[in-house]
Amino acid sequence: MDTDALTAGLLQELRATRPYPALSLTMPTHRRAPDNAQDAVRLRNLVAEAGNRLEADPRVSRESRAAVKAQLDRAVAEVDQRRALDALVILADADEYQIWQLPRTAPERVVLSDTYLTRNLVAAKAGARPFWVLSLSAEHAALWSGTSEGLRKEGTGGFPLTAPHEEPNPQREERIGDTPSTYSSEDARNFLRTVDEKLRTVLATDPRPLFLVGLAPALALLDEVGESAGSAVARAAKGTTAETTAPELLKELNPALEDWRMQAAAGIRGRFDNALSSRSFAGGLDEVWLAVREGRAGLIAVEEHFEQTVRVTDGHLEPVGPDDTPDTDGQIREDIVDELVEAALDNGCEVSFVADDSLEGHGRIAAVLRF
Repeated sequence: MDTDALTAGLLQELRATRPYPALSLTMPTHRRAPDNAQDAVRLRNLVAEAGNRLEADPRVSRESRAAVKAQLDRAVAEVDQRRALDALVILADADEYQIWQLPRTAPERVVLSDTYLTRNLVAAKAGARPFWVLSLSAEHAALWSGTSEGLRKEGTGGFPLTAPHEEPNPQREERIGDTPSTYSSEDARNFLRTVDEKLRTVLATDPRPLFLVGLAPALALLDEVGESAGSAVARAAKGTTAETTAPELLKELNPALEDWRMQAAAGIRGRFDNALSSRSFAGGLDEVWLAVREGRAGLIAVEEHFEQTVRVTDGHLEPVGPDDTPDTDGQIREDIVDELVEAALDNGCEVSFVADDSLEGHGRIAAVLRF
């Protein structure tokens, strides 16, 4: 699966507590030859490491070990290197496995825990900044799922939609004296009401920024008959048809998309600047962890590859060395950053992943506090 399939509901399922061990394997991959030749070797080595970890862990029974290894083997057999992006994530427990191809690099890791490691999925989703595009005319409406990787036409939510075709009515034309305008007919209004209804359902299920592409009269009529267009981030007044392609839409939308991304980045920087000046700022793992546990964090920024093994003592976090592992001390958390991100999301906190070393002066993780 790719990040476009990672809905809020699915992410919550992946973060759910599972019988130990839930195995997470991550590694960087390559999209093209000859670099991708090394991916298969790297994957075999990580699978071997996972097997060794399972064998050495006294908390893993023989039955669980065999079941997890079997699921991992099935996942590896299913990995399609032709679809490789920038990272591979395999999640496996005794009952299932999942394969994720991500457009964002991830480090080599094997983690055994009672939850799956989801930070790479969250980071890829955040980095992709998914959005919706509605291409519209009086006769046709298509919904496109957009990420940093491009656009893909959606076949869900009732889309694409085509207006019912009616034969010309000479008697009607005689009564009104002329052929009705495309965008003044009741048929067009009814069609766009249906489009609005379907679009509102999609946005309620998977909220994302919305971009509209269509001729000005079509967009104006959508405004008039419905509610969904009011939330649009930007509009491109360009005619579309059922044959309009993703590259054609992107050409029209690129200026608006670039402006949207720049505004979003500036907005996050501004929020942290304001937090610093108003003393509503937390920096460092222990401070941010405490703010998340107390529900005070409204926005968290964390460096992409920041990871830390810690011991939890009296509600505080103490970094530990590589010789301390979860199986030797029940209070040790192998990836507290992932746990922190999950808790933040569960509390309705925004999470943003930023470039490595950009938060070096703040302990590589920081938060804007609600209070």
